[in-house]
Amino acid sequence: MPTSQAMGDSTTSSTAESNQARDLFDLTDRVAVVTGGSRGLGREMVMAFAERGADVVIASRKLDNCELLANQVTQATGRRAIPVAYHAGNWDDSERLADLAYREFGRVDILVNNAGMSPLYKSVDSISEELYDKVLDVNLKGPFRLSALIGTRMVDSGNGGSIIFVSSIASRRPSPQELVYGTAKAGLNNLTYGLSRTFGPTVRVNCIVPGPFLTDISKAWDLEAFQDRATDAFALERGGEPDEVIGAALYLASDASTYTTGALIDIDGGPR
Repeated sequence: MPTSQAMGDSTTSSTAESNQARDLFDLTDRVAVVTGGSRGLGREMVMAFAERGADVVIASRKLDNCELLANQVTQATGRRAIPVAYHAGNWDDSERLADLAYREFGRVDILVNNAGMSPLYKSVDSISEELYDKVLDVNLKGPFRLSALIGTRMVDSGNGGSIIFVSSIASRRPSPQELVYGTAKAGLNNLTYGLSRTFGPTVRVNCIVPGPFLTDISKAWDLEAFQDRATDAFALERGGEPDEVIGAALYLASDASTYTTGALIDIDGGPR
């Protein structure tokens, strides 16, 4: 009998702990703004947030792609999804996006700065001033401005929130084809720490640092050659699948990470 009682207590405790764990990732009635949200890793995060109860603002340069995903989100989850044309390299677009989100929902609880670009160039000396400025604008200037605007409102509201940057392993180990991109993403790593102190203690600021993910961008890669390199370059010997960003994103967006701020979380397959 004592054994049976002990097993019952253990089962009850286990169930309570399981329910608590599920609640930690619940985003019901929260509002998430995701830039670069219409495809790739951004799309995965938008869907994951909505599936766990959040309303979403999907911001990207191509409005038609945002509208398509917004319709899919609402049909699949019943949550509100607002599509917005947004250019991360445009300073004024950040203010317009922030104003729209607060006008539509009255609050923002989660901001994901995912928009980015990494154009190809022939050689380092061929990089034009225009290309350099464009890459820094989209990958660093835009995320800074949008975070400054929304983060300040999060603090002033008293409700706090979570800001998530999406950096890259190129911020630490850039290839010869990613020098400007890596420089900009290194700036996001720096902003993560700086803004966590600026907006703390009510707003948490963290950063996902992805390695190579097999999103739609990877369609332009020589995948056979990539896989050959991945076998030697990564402990997991492969690139990431797009939905493998979800765990880190949900952790940082939700109450599961209430004591995490200023952190860089690598999801890169374990470089060797």
